[in-house]
Amino acid sequence: MNDTLTKELDRKEFLKMAGGVGVGIAIAGMGGLLQGCAGPTQTKKKKQYALVIDLRRCIGCHSCQVACKAENEVPLGVFRSWVKAIDKGRYPMVKRFFLPRLCNHCSDAPCVDICPVKASYKREDGVILIHHERCIGCKMCMGACPYNARFINFTKVKGEGVADKCDFCVHRIDNGLVPACVSTCIGRARIFGDLNDPESEIAKIVSTQPVQTLQRFLNTNPKVYYIGLEEDIVGPTKGHQKDNT
Repeated sequence: MNDTLTKELDRKEFLKMAGGVGVGIAIAGMGGLLQGCAGPTQTKKKKQYALVIDLRRCIGCHSCQVACKAENEVPLGVFRSWVKAIDKGRYPMVKRFFLPRLCNHCSDAPCVDICPVKASYKREDGVILIHHERCIGCKMCMGACPYNARFINFTKVKGEGVADKCDFCVHRIDNGLVPACVSTCIGRARIFGDLNDPESEIAKIVSTQPVQTLQRFLNTNPKVYYIGLEEDIVGPTKGHQKDNT
């Protein structure tokens, strides 16, 4: 009787243990199955900074131009950002339009490709920058830029002239601020932000409103977009910055 009871208990213990192992295997198998069914981990897209200029709101006050000069200590006679005035019509039926200009931070930037010393480069967030210490002032980037956005700055590096241009106030955006021209625009004509952030104002504007770029036929893929840009008033896009053409 005692031997029979002992065998029965041993059998129950074995089944109990076997059942626990079975459950464990089943759970492990289910975990592997769920892991296999799960989709690939979604990686967050890298930032891609851009600027929208709403020409319907621009009043030609030049506050963006002044703010840029003050923020970046731009020398007299040259500009990182400027406003071109364009007159359309025939006297006396003439209307004046304003076209703010700056570096277009192209995705396919010819200034980057042509630089012989790799002083011009593009960051991962799309901002085109210049290694001023590396620049030799050869002006090849100036000739390659279809937007006349570059000039030689003789104060950036002592004793030498180097290429300079708008950099979206990179020192500000790296600290969570918008470029100086955006913060001072009294008509809120400038919207800056990350195109890859679907919740950003600029992403919503670019995806829902008709926007234009300058000289799009060159396939430089500019990251400065305009709203209300009329091709018949744009005129030549290469000119001399000293007279705001």
